[in-house]
Amino acid sequence: MEKKINLIASKEEINIRLDVFINKHQKDVSRTRVKNLILDNKVKLNNNIILDPSKKILPGDEIYLEIPEPKKASLKPYDYKLEIVFEDKDLLVLNKPAGIVMHPGAGNYDNTIVNALVNYDKDSLSSIGDELRPGIVHRIDKDTSGLVVIAKNNYTHEHLSNQFNEHTITRIYQLLVWGKLRPSRGRIETYITRSSKNRQMMEVSNSKGKKAITNYETIEVFENKNTPTLSLIECKLETGRTHQIRVHMNYLGHSILGDNKYRKKYKKIKNINLDLENLITNLNRQFLHAKTLGFIHPKKNEEMIFSSILPHDLNIILENLRKLNN
Repeated sequence: MEKKINLIASKEEINIRLDVFINKHQKDVSRTRVKNLILDNKVKLNNNIILDPSKKILPGDEIYLEIPEPKKASLKPYDYKLEIVFEDKDLLVLNKPAGIVMHPGAGNYDNTIVNALVNYDKDSLSSIGDELRPGIVHRIDKDTSGLVVIAKNNYTHEHLSNQFNEHTITRIYQLLVWGKLRPSRGRIETYITRSSKNRQMMEVSNSKGKKAITNYETIEVFENKNTPTLSLIECKLETGRTHQIRVHMNYLGHSILGDNKYRKKYKKIKNINLDLENLITNLNRQFLHAKTLGFIHPKKNEEMIFSSILPHDLNIILENLRKLNN
């Protein structure tokens, strides 16, 4: 059922962004959804349709919004075995393998995690936002493996979305990069925007785009005469921008092993161990794994932390490097 809401800004509410104001007064509606409602002509300011989420409001301003009844998507079920790490009546946590996309999109409308979720339990997914993305609160790239949380109802979806927007979610990734980072640990804070040269890629900007913050720490360094120099890194995200870790590592000059989209040229080692060379050559994905995911359970109000070990195709490379570096 469609909801119609009227709000009036108080005398203390001066120069507040429209989307922030609405989210403040409608806690069950995430900032992301508020933004989409504004862009869909569902919000009026003083009886005028507003299309700018960042529009500043003043005391006495009247805000009207319509929240449409969620649409049920018509999605084809995909018979695919999901690796479910945790499940209750409100959410489930998946360990996504590399090679499968999160939701339908151009060129692939059937063989996705969403289609697999529809096959698993089509009636237990949130239905807000994009009708092709039921249950999807956040995403990881097709060729990234690891943990994702799925919402099974709208309350849970909104609550988790707010945690992502407020940057209170714990997200730690493991990755193997070319070279040795100096300093070995640090904080990368930049803006990330869509590339002007390739619209399918992102790039660091001095001022345009969205702020992106990545904290990194070197866990292990591999270097000897029979191996290229590689570093095992852990990255803790404060924000979750598209391709954030891949862009930030490339920005530092240490692109991720296997990342053919964001890569720096490297000097091939003449006497490289053949087994290691084959493993690196045959890796058909980036060495990037969503290792840890933590959040507050929307209904239980308890902190939940989940961890996932490296999949075999990544772990075997590490094992080989460790043998060669002993």
